[in-house]
Amino acid sequence: MDEASSARHDAARPDARHFSMLREFQLADFFTLGNAACGAGAVLLTLAFMASGEPAHFFAAAALAPIALVLDVLDGRIARARQQFSALGRELDSLADIISFGVAPAALGFAAGLQGGWDAVALVYFVCCGVSRLARFNVTASDLAGSSGKVKYFEGTPIPTSVLLTGVLALLAWLGLVQERIWGGAWQLGPWVLHPVALLFVLSGSLMISKTLRIPKL
Repeated sequence: MDEASSARHDAARPDARHFSMLREFQLADFFTLGNAACGAGAVLLTLAFMASGEPAHFFAAAALAPIALVLDVLDGRIARARQQFSALGRELDSLADIISFGVAPAALGFAAGLQGGWDAVALVYFVCCGVSRLARFNVTASDLAGSSGKVKYFEGTPIPTSVLLTGVLALLAWLGLVQERIWGGAWQLGPWVLHPVALLFVLSGSLMISKTLRIPKL
């Protein structure tokens, strides 16, 4: 078999590395992927709301946040119960969290009417804080863990606490206080507009990256 034929033959065969990766998945990892699916679904439903204006899309996007939170809690408990911890699981968890509890709430906030220049800065700041929070946790988790191997506390608020922001947005939408009627009105600050609700994202992001705030891990 010449070199070209061999290359075609190798390309046609399933890559053994793919099967190896699938074998590395544990039961908890599938709950983590469910978390990521909820986040991705929330983003798509938010886009559908902006295209159609149908409130059901907005509420469905918001409803996926607590479901993602439940799946996020379950994956950790299942991993501890089965003693199945891995670097793959940890990275999956962080990637899923940034979708469900970082990008999705920011997208929902934008759809709710936070579309001014300063609003955009606040939303991007929030997402960047979430990314920084997760990265810091991943590199310091072993130092924060006790002899049991379990992290005893969080430095800064965990990113899933952003489910509270999603709840606030859902409440405002229920009251009809979004988009043109968004609660708090709009402030013209220099060249850009700021809606006061955007400050909740700034507060949430700042609490996530705080190193002085310690939250016991249950």
